[in-house]
Amino acid sequence: MGRTAKPITLTTEERSTLEGYARRFTTAQALAKRSSIILALAQGKFGKDVAREFNTSQVTVCAWRNRFIKGRIGGLIDAPRSGRPRTITDSRIERVVVTTLESKPVDATHWSTRDMAKHIGISKNSVARIWKAFRLQPHRVGTFKLSKDPDFVPKVRDVVGLYLNPPDNAIVLCVDEKSQIQALDRTQRILPMHPGRIEMRTHDYERHGVTSLFAALNVASGEVIGECHTRHRAKEFISFLNRIDTEVPEELAIHVVLDNYATHKTPAVKRWLKKHPRYSFHFTPTGSSWLNQVERFFALITGRLLRRSVHCSVKDLVAAISNYLKTNNKNPKPFKWVKSAEEILASIERFCLHTLRAHNPDDIKEISGTGH
Repeated sequence: MGRTAKPITLTTEERSTLEGYARRFTTAQALAKRSSIILALAQGKFGKDVAREFNTSQVTVCAWRNRFIKGRIGGLIDAPRSGRPRTITDSRIERVVVTTLESKPVDATHWSTRDMAKHIGISKNSVARIWKAFRLQPHRVGTFKLSKDPDFVPKVRDVVGLYLNPPDNAIVLCVDEKSQIQALDRTQRILPMHPGRIEMRTHDYERHGVTSLFAALNVASGEVIGECHTRHRAKEFISFLNRIDTEVPEELAIHVVLDNYATHKTPAVKRWLKKHPRYSFHFTPTGSSWLNQVERFFALITGRLLRRSVHCSVKDLVAAISNYLKTNNKNPKPFKWVKSAEEILASIERFCLHTLRAHNPDDIKEISGTGH
């Protein structure tokens, strides 16, 4: 005959607390399981039955029974572990953060974990943990450019309005030139990819000339009208406009989105526009090439073709570009523009205010509330 287990009697408050621990999602799983065991024992269940129900051993059930009888609910909670005492003080952490934000090492543009560890006198792992806690990444750098165009707001609304609400009986084309595309050949034969080995090529190359790609992206369909020229002057631009004029049905008006490149505004181009009244030019703000959707097409053709292509002549390069355009136009896919002009302007405003708050907090009141 074994010893009789001590019965467990719960007060109303204890039962309520244990039931809360057992069913609350934020409770640690260990504490939830212990609470459920005590509740089951309080119902008069045998230890072996409780052990089977909760997939544990009778020794464990007995241990938590005794812990609860001795310390009640407090006995179910693990005591804090001693662990290693903290060695880095708050003042030293503050010094790491301030040094990272307000200074640079003598021989570098930014701090590394090793440089900071040596400077402060702690381990590089400690520096890494502090940087992670304060979301500091001195090894990374981003880019930005704010347009200084005085007509930035009306130009954004004009261009985005064409994307989201194109006019009836008209076509919207994004036009630009990708200049100085080089026909590059490697100095030795390329080693093809094999299982377990990537493609290999020499780091040096031979230049065989350049070409410029003129492209007009149909915003609605994703089709691209393109041709290559050796130069990208107003003369070549007008030649490309004539090409567009022959390919777009005569009954459609043509709205052209383009940047402020000098060749787009020459007297010769203005004279051409007067002779072709169905054309309307819509210029993006200066320094805002991201508004022109054809730039996204240029990024695609660069990544898929130009960056790793090998060509022995400009003729081969032009042929490869023409083939890419032909393939693209067989199954074109337009880019989906989703942000309205107001959303774009609000995003830029938030960026400006965030930057001022970090660098010139006294200027925030002057700019806030002035609108776009």
